Amino acid sequence: MSEELRPEETQSEHTQDHEDVNTHEATAEPADAQEPGQDSDTESSSEPTVEQTPEEQIASLKDQLLRKAAEMDNMRKRQQKERIMVFEQAQAAAIEAFLPVNDDLLRTLQAIEPSEETKAIQEGIELVADKFQGVLEKYGVEAITQKGVPFDVNLHEALMRQPAQEGVPSNQVLDVLENGYKLGERVIRHAKVIVSE
Repeated sequence: MSEELRPEETQSEHTQDHEDVNTHEATAEPADAQEPGQDSDTESSSEPTVEQTPEEQIASLKDQLLRKAAEMDNMRKRQQKERIMVFEQAQAAAIEAFLPVNDDLLRTLQAIEPSEETKAIQEGIELVADKFQGVLEKYGVEAITQKGVPFDVNLHEALMRQPAQEGVPSNQVLDVLENGYKLGERVIRHAKVIVSE
């Protein structure tokens, strides 16, 4: 004979099943609540990559090539300028080293008293001095020998000052004691001068 279910047992079982379902739903809710958060973190951490079109890639590469070409051109010009500057410095230093020899030749010519005995020596020294002057002119070296010009600190070095005659303004070059020289616009040696007060 089959046992009859009591109404109390049926109701308690139904209540227990309902509680199990509620418990399952309660535990499932937090897991469901975390999933959207995890998706948002993943989306924020990985930025979307935008692929360039072929036209944009060509334009970008062309811009890079133009920048590199301009950089190479600037570097070439800078190196060329540095080479010219180093050459000019070496040339000026070499010429400056020979200037005392030219000064001695000019002083010797001024000190020689013309006579029959010294005529041949004087002519020989003049030939050497003229040859030396030709070499200086060949390399663009210009002597600073002007008198009666305003004193210029860029060209002259004042060794002494002396009162000038009437009509001569102050700061005027009265005499050149030692010639100065310049190579182009670059002064190799300042002229040593006497300046009017």
